[in-house]
Amino acid sequence: MKRIVWMGIGVAIGVIAFKKFNEAQANIGPDGLNRAVGRLADGLFDFADAVRLGMHEREEDLRAALGINDPGRR
Repeated sequence: MKRIVWMGIGVAIGVIAFKKFNEAQANIGPDGLNRAVGRLADGLFDFADAVRLGMHEREEDLRAALGINDPGRR
């Protein structure tokens, strides 16, 4: 009975290791690198958009507080 349990544990560890190895191998290749760079670029663009939006909102708040609302200026 102990041998069956240990064999089952060994098979489970082997399957998990095989899946992890295949996943790591897919991430290392050119397609995995392209996906990683794409996610990084998307994150940077989203961050830049959020910063621009925040700057625009803050500028509107400051202009309103100072009373220099110039609708023609952006």
